[in-house]
Amino acid sequence: MSGITAALSLLGVAVLAVAGVYGAAWAARLSADPVAAAPFGSGLEPAEHAVSRFHVRWYTVTMLFLAFDMEMVFMYPWTRVISVMGPGAVIEMFVFLGVLLAGVVYAWREGALRWT
Repeated sequence: MSGITAALSLLGVAVLAVAGVYGAAWAARLSADPVAAAPFGSGLEPAEHAVSRFHVRWYTVTMLFLAFDMEMVFMYPWTRVISVMGPGAVIEMFVFLGVLLAGVVYAWREGALRWT
């Protein structure tokens, strides 16, 4: 019976905590009316809708950025274990960088980075 009482007490405390947070948020709000399309940070009026479409060529640049971002994700742990792993780790990283470079050269030759 004491387990049920403890569970109900814990549930009551949780409900009171949530109600307290909602009450504090309601008391601290500045205005009930939402701000209508105010520019953020730069101070300039928005030129287009925030969910406007991007040119398809941006996706290629994004994929190249992600590839090199993942390169950095793999290079950090590599720098931590290179002294333990020896020359094999250096060879593996240069093979990895070579594959990435081959991908960039291929994209360049196919015209993926041309904007005209």
